[in-house]
Amino acid sequence: MREKTIGGRKVFEGRLLKLEVLDVELENGVRTTREVVRHPGASAVLAQLPDGRFVLVRQFRKPVEMEMLEIVAGLPEKGESPEACARREVREETGHGITDIVRLGTVRPSVGYVDERIEIFYARLTSDRVAASLDHDEEVENVILTAAEINDLIRQGAIEDSKTLAAWLLYEKMILKS
Repeated sequence: MREKTIGGRKVFEGRLLKLEVLDVELENGVRTTREVVRHPGASAVLAQLPDGRFVLVRQFRKPVEMEMLEIVAGLPEKGESPEACARREVREETGHGITDIVRLGTVRPSVGYVDERIEIFYARLTSDRVAASLDHDEEVENVILTAAEINDLIRQGAIEDSKTLAAWLLYEKMILKS
């Protein structure tokens, strides 16, 4: 199945996102429109301390008007590789360095309307820590949890963030099972 783009227009362009309305033709000849949010992509990291606990971050997310518990994540700087972005974000948000990092996979959070692609990593952190260096418009609290605590929070529905849930599944399937 394919949809042929026959036209389109940019409706909005902000600091982070772009919104396009595309005119498309389906294989059966039907013409319709698609609204597409363009996103630059991100890197996200399930970060584990040497003692086996994990560092997640709690932050307020305006689109859902609530605090969310998430893995470390952020947007790449111009020309930055996904792994370099992951390493930088861990340092900025947790203050820890990384001793080992493994790419777990890619997730696309909501393919019906956004082209966002998140590269998911698992990282073992250093025990030494410096002060976090957050962006000027960022408030992040580190939350240290055991694997059992994370599983309990998932069962309770207290972790709703899709990249965090996907990262935990990938970690369990690829790191724990290896």
